[in-house]
Amino acid sequence: MISRGIDIAAKGMMSLIDLQDSTANNIANVNTAGYKKEGLSFRNVYNAIVEEPIERNNPKNQDGRLVGEISMGSVTHRLVHQFSQGTLSRTDNPLDLGIEGDGFFKLQAPDGTITYTRNGSFCINSANMLTDMQGNLVLDDQNRPIRLNFTELNIASEKNLSINEDGTIVANRNENAQALQRIGIFDFANKDDMMAVGTSQYVPKDITTNPELRAQKFSVQQGAIELSNSNIITEMINSIKVSRNYETLSSLVREKSNQLSQAINLGRLNA
Repeated sequence: MISRGIDIAAKGMMSLIDLQDSTANNIANVNTAGYKKEGLSFRNVYNAIVEEPIERNNPKNQDGRLVGEISMGSVTHRLVHQFSQGTLSRTDNPLDLGIEGDGFFKLQAPDGTITYTRNGSFCINSANMLTDMQGNLVLDDQNRPIRLNFTELNIASEKNLSINEDGTIVANRNENAQALQRIGIFDFANKDDMMAVGTSQYVPKDITTNPELRAQKFSVQQGAIELSNSNIITEMINSIKVSRNYETLSSLVREKSNQLSQAINLGRLNA
């Protein structure tokens, strides 16, 4: 039972290390636009059956009665992201977009890789394409790159662009307004299946079992950025709790180790 206690505590300590790493990442990204906080789920290793001897004074009788079960510890099962709404912060930059509700912006990297993000801090590159700050193309609802040439559109700057709540880009001229492409807002049925692949960028682990969907309940807000949904106070409290639990398990391991050493020494003396 002594070694079993050490094993259970050690598994708990390893899980707490994973949890502390996740909490530290949340703290580091409290100011990262579009970041979604991490969380861990744990699973029970297995339950051991505990029996009580029927005849304690008769070692030859191995029969026992069932007392119950005891958990043999828990281990980290998987990392998940919590896609709750982050606060929208006004920037008044015409190319800053925030999603209120469901969905993601769809990005295409130069190598063709597709990712999804809630960080709508966009700009127009030298080729007149709408991109994020890392140079990834922003795609419209038809999976096409979005081209915004001010000269061809006969507008002075991005200040002449307005973006409707459904994502439609409109070029505003003195005499008229021209509807352009509509920014694509996509969603997934199983967000627990999403994994991080970069700064505020996510993809489904398996696109075949969790396919891309058109978002339904959303509103695109121009001149706003969605902040991280990680709260610094909450995460600091979680970090303190994890540290205290780790210290408790460390003390248990030391105590069990001392008991094991005493048992070994006692066995040597009796040998």
